[in-house]
Amino acid sequence: MEFEDEAIVLTARSHGETGAIVHVLTENHGIYAAHVAGGASRRIKPLLQAGSSVAFAYRARHADQLGAATLEASGTSPDLLDEPLGLLGLQCACIMTQKVLPEREAQTGAYHALSGLITLFAFEDIWPAVYVRYEAGLLESLGYGLDLSACAVTGEHDQLVYVSPKSGRAVSRKAGEPYKDKLLGLPGFMLSSQGGLEVGDIARGLALTGFFLERHVFHPHNQPLPDIRMRLKESLINNGL
Repeated sequence: MEFEDEAIVLTARSHGETGAIVHVLTENHGIYAAHVAGGASRRIKPLLQAGSSVAFAYRARHADQLGAATLEASGTSPDLLDEPLGLLGLQCACIMTQKVLPEREAQTGAYHALSGLITLFAFEDIWPAVYVRYEAGLLESLGYGLDLSACAVTGEHDQLVYVSPKSGRAVSRKAGEPYKDKLLGLPGFMLSSQGGLEVGDIARGLALTGFFLERHVFHPHNQPLPDIRMRLKESLINNGL
């Protein structure tokens, strides 16, 4: 079994004295894990940083075994050493992608969405909202997408400010008012890229996607949301978002 594909590095860890185990999201084959010989070398190590764009050549004797891969630089990788919040967002996006999406299932839409998100992490006024929508996209790719098209109660399209935690459907301000303490907040930017941002909107958006990610992805495996996801939310709140 072998193939070559464009890929984004999600995570990497040392393996043995000189190797590494890397997880990548490929354009056409989904998430793959592989052993990279010489992963600790001066040439390969920079390619193993989260978000790096690489040409990924994979080979395995059997489909069910951990294969080996070679990596070559492909495109521009993010440089966020002077953007600590952006770097945290990048690392969180890569870890969430690895943990949420199933391995070895084509996820071309997620690949291009993550690729686009990565280009924005240097722009603190833009990427947090795009990141929240990216998490909503991960849910949709699993079949758990939020239905924000109309109020679940009245069918109206205006004043959608809540989401039902049971159905994942939007609820209007008027219909949800009697139950607002039991509903999740729906920030306007999740309805339209022209919706604008108010203070607290990013936190509300992260609470919304986090609720359904916990329900559908992490809790069924008796796992909490990754620690880095919690740290990202706290950091964004501390930055007034």
